[in-house]
Amino acid sequence: MTSYRPVWAEVDLDAIRANVRMLRETVAPAQVLAVVKADGYGHGAVPVGRAALEAGAAALGVALVEEGVTLRDAGIDAPILVLSEPVPDAAPYVVAHRLTPVVYTPRGIEALAKAVAESGRDQPLPVHLKVDTGMHRVGAATRDAAVLARQIADRAELRLEGVCTHFAVADEPDNPYTNDQLASFDGVLATLHGLGIEPDIVHTANTAAAIAFPSSRRDMVRAGIGIYGVAPGPALANALALRPALAVKAHVSHVKPLSAGSRVSYGLRYTLANDSNIATVPVGYGDGVPRNLAAGGGEVLVHGRRCRIAGTVTMDQLMVDVGSLPVVGGDEVVLLGRQGDEQITAAEWAERLGTIAYEIVCGIGPRVPREYVGTTS
Repeated sequence: MTSYRPVWAEVDLDAIRANVRMLRETVAPAQVLAVVKADGYGHGAVPVGRAALEAGAAALGVALVEEGVTLRDAGIDAPILVLSEPVPDAAPYVVAHRLTPVVYTPRGIEALAKAVAESGRDQPLPVHLKVDTGMHRVGAATRDAAVLARQIADRAELRLEGVCTHFAVADEPDNPYTNDQLASFDGVLATLHGLGIEPDIVHTANTAAAIAFPSSRRDMVRAGIGIYGVAPGPALANALALRPALAVKAHVSHVKPLSAGSRVSYGLRYTLANDSNIATVPVGYGDGVPRNLAAGGGEVLVHGRRCRIAGTVTMDQLMVDVGSLPVVGGDEVVLLGRQGDEQITAAEWAERLGTIAYEIVCGIGPRVPREYVGTTS
């Protein structure tokens, strides 16, 4: 059904391509795997995945088997890495859709081998062994990695294509913990080498590590937030000239003049210091605009100027103090993105809210239609 709300998100696919090319140049000769989990961090996994591959990404990464199936159903034929071990019941779908799973338990390895055997597939399924070097989320303990690698090698249905790990604090360039994790990982690789096990692809780096820790780049980097033009953290904000790919916009739906002293929105927490015009914008926390954004001084762009969000963001609407600006219904409001010489970024929202930019872009919900600009394919 056509959306009749004057609210939309613009996704610049040329920015995606430019960011992938920049990351490729930065990490060469390592390859780039473009992470498109969570519907491409809210940008749209299929169009982003296609744009990233067109720009030279060697593979795509997803969190869920279902996400990989969606890419395959869209006709994407590139390697797709499932970044966490699939549950055993999903193993037949991994095999049927030619996904490459990360593994780290005997149970997961056996389930995949069984699924390959039952499928009649005539080639072994490539898998990547994930080693927990200190983040302690998922992955095999370093002491168990060699045993699991041997288990994979002993199964004719599987091929150990890759070995990987994940960093906990790569967005903190001065934190020595990342180098400690690398040393632990290299110890595992040395053990595997001693056993005659040589994976084709070794990968450790996300966007932050790829920028801040060149020795982590290895054969491939898993670039997530960077391909969307968002820095992985404040300490790396100016490390690369990335282009934000997402803008969120709306049209003013209503304008009313209010007198000084008037209080606005739920809780009446915003009080007008002067006579002012209040513009209502039909977008709210039901769309991913955080309810307490105004409490941190959140602003939007109207007529090329920054204007304060007036009071609590409601589920479907928010109010903006536009002062004496001659705003009328239908005028464009930019919540994220550029208007004139001003720009509001996901990183700015994150700073105001005490969170990270990843959460901001992923949080823009499905009620906000995506419009793709730039070269589409």
